[in-house]
Amino acid sequence: MYPGGGIIGCTTAYYLTHHPQFDPSVHTVTVIEAARLANGASGKAGGLVAAWANPSNLARLSFDLHDQLARDHDGAELWGYRRVRCGQLTAVVSQRRDISKLESSSHPNIELGKWWARDLKKSSVLPHDLDWFDNDSAQAYEEFADTSSTAQVHPLQFTNSMAKLAEQSGARIIMGKVECINCCNADGSSESPSPLTSFDNLSQRKVVSITYVDEMTLEQHTLPATTAVLAAGPWTPTLFPKVRVHPLRAHSVTLKLQRPVSAYCLFSDIRLGDSRQTVGAAKPISLEIYARPNNEVYICGQGDLDIPLPAPGNAVEISSDSCRDIINAAMSVSEELRNGKVTGRRACYLPTLDVGASSDPLVGHTELAGLVLATGHSCWGISNAPATGKALSELILDGKVSFMDVASLDPRRIL
Repeated sequence: MYPGGGIIGCTTAYYLTHHPQFDPSVHTVTVIEAARLANGASGKAGGLVAAWANPSNLARLSFDLHDQLARDHDGAELWGYRRVRCGQLTAVVSQRRDISKLESSSHPNIELGKWWARDLKKSSVLPHDLDWFDNDSAQAYEEFADTSSTAQVHPLQFTNSMAKLAEQSGARIIMGKVECINCCNADGSSESPSPLTSFDNLSQRKVVSITYVDEMTLEQHTLPATTAVLAAGPWTPTLFPKVRVHPLRAHSVTLKLQRPVSAYCLFSDIRLGDSRQTVGAAKPISLEIYARPNNEVYICGQGDLDIPLPAPGNAVEISSDSCRDIINAAMSVSEELRNGKVTGRRACYLPTLDVGASSDPLVGHTELAGLVLATGHSCWGISNAPATGKALSELILDGKVSFMDVASLDPRRIL
């Protein structure tokens, strides 16, 4: 059972149903999602896949698994998998341009933790094939990852593909809101199952079922379960409050360009001021700018804590000002982007365990027998999903994880 139909839950379902020990006549794999698959960050993220991501024990293995999945299931066609180059860029925008909204946000922005805004060690002209960025705005550029360690996927397509492949191999997907995880005494003594509301003596109890409300009929159902994988991202504390996840809201936009552009993922600092000023003379606006196949570009800004996390399945409030800031900043440094058409304005919440910093996710058993956590992946959920799913499939069906060391991810180290 998996409360959560995002990339972690769907990828775990994939690896469980593709595990050599999986037997559909014996095992039941059910994904329960409150709204729709990839409804949160899994459908609104950038889709960067990096061997150099955090944590290192997940990142390299997950990068290789992404490549294997793409080769096994035509990922280039189904979810836009391709290798990319990754660079850091500083640009200065002339005040003569219409950039009046670039610093309109009243909230303090928070780094998403995906990159480290380091000072560039060298200044140079842009790579010859990075021809969709204005040369007169670019002040410094440094490539810090090439195609040997960096790739991308379309997150929504990737998540839905993992779910479909899991279904084809025996998984069941239910649209419904999980109300509670039900437990009873672990020693087998007589007791009626009860919802997980108390967190005392967890080691003396075990998971026996999950109760949910069907999205269409609004009827309540209870399904038996020996293992519950809680992969609900920022909503994890609604079912298991012992996990202290801090939801960090991030906005993004997508543009449709008039032509294909080269495969770069850029971490940019865009500064206001005259191009004759020094690079450090103006406060930067940080954007992640990812070129995608099919003439699409994805652009993400920094995070904020302005609006509390909504209830599971409810819409995320989108700030029109934040989206406008992203659009104006990006278009101020690229004629190709200025000529593009805005096709989407989005917001999602990242499940961070430490606001504003990268932290190891929680992947593994809890004190409560049968409750497994897979949460806290922050901005690296898409990238690290395959290794997470494979590790959980081994943990559940083999009783241990053999292909990697997961000790640093054990939820019991901090819960």
